[in-house]
Amino acid sequence: MKYEKIDSQLFVRNRQRFSAELKAKSIAIFNSNDIMPTNADGTMDFRQNNDIFHLSGVDQEESILIVFPDSFHAKHKEILFLKETNEHIAVWEGAKLNKKQAFETSGIKTVYWLDQFESVLKTLMSECECVYLNSNEHLRANIEVETRDARFGKWIRKTYPIHQYERAAPIMHKIRAIKDPVEIELIQKACNLTEGAFRRILKTIKPGVMEYEIEADVIHEFIRNRSRGFAYTPIIASGESACILHYIDNNQPCKDGDVILMDFGAEYANYASDMTRCVPVNGKFTPRQKEVYNAVLRVMKAATKMLIPGNYLHEYHVEVGLLMEKELLGLGLISQEDISNQKPEWPAYKKYFMHGTSHYLGLDVHDVGSWTTPIEAGMVFTCEPGIYIPEENLGIRLENDVLVTENGPNDLMKNIPLETDEIEALMAE
Repeated sequence: MKYEKIDSQLFVRNRQRFSAELKAKSIAIFNSNDIMPTNADGTMDFRQNNDIFHLSGVDQEESILIVFPDSFHAKHKEILFLKETNEHIAVWEGAKLNKKQAFETSGIKTVYWLDQFESVLKTLMSECECVYLNSNEHLRANIEVETRDARFGKWIRKTYPIHQYERAAPIMHKIRAIKDPVEIELIQKACNLTEGAFRRILKTIKPGVMEYEIEADVIHEFIRNRSRGFAYTPIIASGESACILHYIDNNQPCKDGDVILMDFGAEYANYASDMTRCVPVNGKFTPRQKEVYNAVLRVMKAATKMLIPGNYLHEYHVEVGLLMEKELLGLGLISQEDISNQKPEWPAYKKYFMHGTSHYLGLDVHDVGSWTTPIEAGMVFTCEPGIYIPEENLGIRLENDVLVTENGPNDLMKNIPLETDEIEALMAE
């Protein structure tokens, strides 16, 4: 891994929080992600399953974690099963974690090789009454490829059909939503890398530069600072393309007089950052561009103040919609008549601001967490209002990452240039 070693106590604490939520005499089993194929003998880069990483820190394929707090044998309360290195693997792929390294990474003392899994599991299943299985239950997940966890779930239910089975996902959503101080440091590191990349590209954006050249400058800055790269597919959208919410072609020239919308974030140690900035290609906003930009900025600042303990996300989004309604009225984009005739399920402001304002952030860009319980301290959210005006070839979205604390919101991207005057001044250097 490119990133620096993470203190294993993070994963010890995460397992303690998870174990506290289990029923008595329960075992929980987590599998790593698969290495996905491309074509011929090619594979995609490996990306660890976030749940097994959150609980163990193991960033390696073909790994299994077992958590069994009530095990009769103390050594079986936490177990890692890992792929054993052989001579062929060491030569062609590089050596995998040995047992000492696995303990140093995870804080788990008992480490077996994968070929011992079924025999050890048989003993554990004779002790336990309930099995927690993991699955992807993200509200926006679109699952077409069967995961390693899913295949394992079929196998264990067939092999041990009369045990009780429970879902691990609700517990993982609960504990992953509240970030440990070490996790906050890692997210802050990712945000800092994003800041460095943004400041770098402000010096190179000009009429005629290609969107993909900007993308290249960004990933260069990320990788040279120990990041794997982008936390998600970047959006580098100039002019009218900024009105396409998920524009990722990044293949057009940046034209004089246009604004370029850039939505990107670094990943560091599997933790994501998520930022959006809009800058004038020629270094100077027009009065209209600045008017729309500042309207979005006012909504962003007001919305950030509402990310506090006790608020509910669905109520928060309604309030942000009312803020945006006021701004769109001021910009002449909607009228009082539009508001009077609007449908409750699709307010008038949705014509120019059609997406949500905030989502959880962490190991996933759209991280897991509850939308039906109050916001709590320790949660991290994006704040990303936008106004999109296709008829003006103008799309403005502004986005920062915000930590919720008992003392109010802590903007993890507060050092990244945001005000129009500051952006213009930096581009003029």
